[in-house]
Amino acid sequence: MSPALRPARSAEAESYRGAARRWTTGVAVLTACSGEEVFAKTVSSLCTLSLDPLLISVAVDAHSPLAAAVRGSGRYAVSVLGVNQEPLARRFAAPGAGRALGFFTHAPMRAEDTGAPVLEDSLAWFDCRLHSVLPGGDHAVLVGRVVAADGGPGEPLLYHDGQYRTLDRHPTTSTGARA
Repeated sequence: MSPALRPARSAEAESYRGAARRWTTGVAVLTACSGEEVFAKTVSSLCTLSLDPLLISVAVDAHSPLAAAVRGSGRYAVSVLGVNQEPLARRFAAPGAGRALGFFTHAPMRAEDTGAPVLEDSLAWFDCRLHSVLPGGDHAVLVGRVVAADGGPGEPLLYHDGQYRTLDRHPTTSTGARA
């Protein structure tokens, strides 16, 4: 839908968006394949859901080609980004930038157990078979059964108030002064 055809945002929606921007999250890239096409999208809605069975969830625009690719293939991967991967986060957040024939040349990837692509050098990754798709308003909540996962050392890339951020390794005291 073009911006001119979208309904005007209500004051309640703007308040919601303002409050939601205060929630600090990690940054990840959701990936899937459909035939020869590879899809990738930056997400901040990753949630570890269950240990028995091993489940994660991630939300994506319900009408996106990526959601259709996941529904069609029944598999996807999520790569958790580190601070050095901010350019990838920005790239895959841009509309239309997350679709290619074959793996992306600017983002080294490898196929894992399900065949879903995982970003190289990510802090962690989850390779999933689609368990269910839940309605989430204008988003689809993809629940995946984790078939393989791994993680390593490094600093996470964070998202807060519309900006990418890093961890402050100097915690504050109760008075707000640096420790």
